[in-house]
Amino acid sequence: MSSENTSENSVAGKKSANDVAKSVLQKEAAAVAQMADELPVDFESAVDCLIGIEGRVVVSGVGKSGHIGRKIAATLASTGTPSYFVHGAEASHGDLGMVTRYDACVLISNSGETAELRDITLYTRRFNIPLIAISSNPNSTLMKAADYKLALPKIPEVCSIGKAPTTSTTLTLALGDALSVAIMEARGFSTDEFHTFHPGGKLGTQLSRVADLMHGAGELPIVAASEPMSEVLLTMTSKGFGVALVLDETGVLVGAVTDGDLRRNMDVLMGKTAGEIASPKPISVPEDMLAAQALALLNERKITTLPVTDDAGKPVGILHIHDLLRAGVA
Repeated sequence: MSSENTSENSVAGKKSANDVAKSVLQKEAAAVAQMADELPVDFESAVDCLIGIEGRVVVSGVGKSGHIGRKIAATLASTGTPSYFVHGAEASHGDLGMVTRYDACVLISNSGETAELRDITLYTRRFNIPLIAISSNPNSTLMKAADYKLALPKIPEVCSIGKAPTTSTTLTLALGDALSVAIMEARGFSTDEFHTFHPGGKLGTQLSRVADLMHGAGELPIVAASEPMSEVLLTMTSKGFGVALVLDETGVLVGAVTDGDLRRNMDVLMGKTAGEIASPKPISVPEDMLAAQALALLNERKITTLPVTDDAGKPVGILHIHDLLRAGVA
């Protein structure tokens, strides 16, 4: 067989990138599913431990475990559990001073024999700091030292040589997410609290409330029901929302005059009052509605503004679709 034929056969037998990707994802998904069926025995006790501490959750690891540990610490912190990452090697050179007796430590090592975690492990034992270990080796030094043992299923790495951290890091990350969400739900962590920790970016904007984006009382295009349409037109023009909010004698919103109402009543407009022209019972929203929900309502009803009212039905603000677009909600 010629070298040319050998090369052609080699190429022909090689898997495509899509085939490799599909195989990797299927195997890692199966590994996560297996862990769900074989959840570590100490998982619930570890959750209770982290909920009960007075201090913070200190996560540590080295190499790929360290990268995963940083993400777990960030997820815990963003969902209401104060947490930070300490590198195992840096802990031995002064960063142990960041760990207090009120904290708990989550140490990650696939083998459970990572030398750089030795000092922080001993530190937790010396000062009775709760230690949660994540490892795929239940008989390792780290797991034997831990108060709570979160053993990963013994599943081969998915890479072609079976050495690069792939399946093990995926399992560790998924287990960290499970810890974070279990703690989050046990604490009743709310959307408002989540927004407090995520004020920036698209997610933070979508969690904004109507009160954060609306125009306040001083900008409202308010008219009385008895007001002549000549005055209503001046109010609509000066305020620039394309609508006038019609109030009864008690200040409750009872109607709205829109551009459409003006066109429909053009022949008799100037001889009428706001109450006679207005569309009754306009749609309004409360201040605490999510901005994203308000946007959905505007799109559903094909309107551009929403009066914002209090519990008594009195207007306290007005929200325009442009406010939502400028804020990046859409």
